[in-house]
Amino acid sequence: MKRSWLNGWVVAIAVAGAMAAVLPFSAANAAGDSAGHAIERQEWSFGGFTGQYDQAQLQRGFQVYQQVCTACHGLKRVRFRNLAEPGGPMFPEAAIKALAASWPYQISGELDDQGNPIDRLPGPADQMVGPYKNDVQARAAQGGALPPDLSLIVKARTIETHAPWYSHWFHMLVDVVTGYQEAGADYLYALLTGYHDAPAGVTVGDGMYYNTAFHGNQLAMPPPLIKDAPVEYQPEAGVKATLEQNARDVTAFLAWASDPTLDTRKRLGWQVMLYLLITTVLLYLVKRKIWSRIEH
Repeated sequence: MKRSWLNGWVVAIAVAGAMAAVLPFSAANAAGDSAGHAIERQEWSFGGFTGQYDQAQLQRGFQVYQQVCTACHGLKRVRFRNLAEPGGPMFPEAAIKALAASWPYQISGELDDQGNPIDRLPGPADQMVGPYKNDVQARAAQGGALPPDLSLIVKARTIETHAPWYSHWFHMLVDVVTGYQEAGADYLYALLTGYHDAPAGVTVGDGMYYNTAFHGNQLAMPPPLIKDAPVEYQPEAGVKATLEQNARDVTAFLAWASDPTLDTRKRLGWQVMLYLLITTVLLYLVKRKIWSRIEH
């Protein structure tokens, strides 16, 4: 009787899992806005349990950030010297010093020997500041909108889902098993490539832009990337410059800015797993050896 009851639960769980698997929902195409626009999952070099950053892509992504995003956004949690560290773009030290010295925005808030506030050129140890000294100045320049700092933008964004709870939890389990953690990157890529003309019957407010990935579909930020005038890469990059490629590269760079130790963390994680596996095998063999001497 007890076994029959247990088998019934096993069958019920299996049926529920199968139903969730075939429901018209996928975390890969989770709804990202009130209109139900699908945000597709992208293939990222840093995805999954074994993914690592692509150094060449990070360098291209920084170029896009420097030429486009710095007009409004800073990276206060990233310092110039971080761009030369392993696991990141790994620019040469000389290039980092030249980049800091030529940065268009100066470091503010420091005092000279007389106690007077000064502005100075940044150095390799300084933050990658944006154009605005405070939020009030930023809102005044942007018509009331506040451009966020992009240091943690990929970690701060995710994909909304509107699936039934049983389907949602099933796909969450699948994501845990597959190591999916790129929802923020998928959303940011969809946002950068999601600017379109508003459909018929939709009125866009003054100073707003229609975006299929943004919640509510109306966004104050103008399209940062232009389809007919993408950021051009160096010929040796071997990559054709398109709006989609620009969006993919700058998203990868901002993913690194949000998680610069990803490569090291994953590498160390696999080493720990290997260590635990070997330790488990050794402990099992020791247990067999000890208990084999005991007579039953």
